[in-house]
Amino acid sequence: MKTIVVENVEFSYNRENALENVSFSVNEGDFVAVMGPNGSGKTTLLKLILGLLKPKSGKIKVFNLDPWENREKIQNYIGFMPQKEHISSNFPILVKDVVLLGRAARKRFSKLTKEDEKKAKEALMAVGLENYWLKKFNELSGGQQQRVLLARALAVDPKILLLDEPFNGVDIPSQDKIIEVMDKLAKKGVTILMVVHNINPLLHHINKVILLNRKLIAFGPPSEVLTAERMVETYGSSIPIVVCEEGYAHPLFGDTHG
Repeated sequence: MKTIVVENVEFSYNRENALENVSFSVNEGDFVAVMGPNGSGKTTLLKLILGLLKPKSGKIKVFNLDPWENREKIQNYIGFMPQKEHISSNFPILVKDVVLLGRAARKRFSKLTKEDEKKAKEALMAVGLENYWLKKFNELSGGQQQRVLLARALAVDPKILLLDEPFNGVDIPSQDKIIEVMDKLAKKGVTILMVVHNINPLLHHINKVILLNRKLIAFGPPSEVLTAERMVETYGSSIPIVVCEEGYAHPLFGDTHG
């Protein structure tokens, strides 16, 4: 079953093209890494799928619905984890309140219930932070904060997960935990699109890769997409290429912040 279909999508900010003629589709349970240099349209793509932006031209379907025209309904299916820098670290908020925000956003004027609290606690348990319920969010490490934001996305029981650079500022244990959670969800049929600068930790977990630089450079299995030629086309000739034992190449990044 196709969960997301993107057909000939274009989008621009102030007449400057951010995406040009992008087309691809992903199936239920696909675990997709979205890669490209800064300014290549990766975050814009996620916002279009969420229905936060409207394509200049082309079509997007999420469960066969236009996300712009059915924004409220679509967002009930999607868990979204934004880039860390979009969340203020100075705001005095508890971990439980951060996680419950995901549930509250879908309740509109209804009050949170015990079921909402139960789902939030289950989400925290999934990311290994069940004992942080009453901790202050801004006192957590960068990796722990990212895991809390992931728990917020998980608390809504999403059918689709969109993650925007979840490894930024994250330690190795937190990174491994995030990947472990994604693996389990994909096996349960959750569709995952994860924007990453460093694909190395994901190579044995993902089944699709999107290479994006305003235009779609390539889309498909890692063994077909991650070639030296396509890396150069996406990033430029300065990106070092490493050939894996599996027979495909991928960029060697020394800095996950990109």
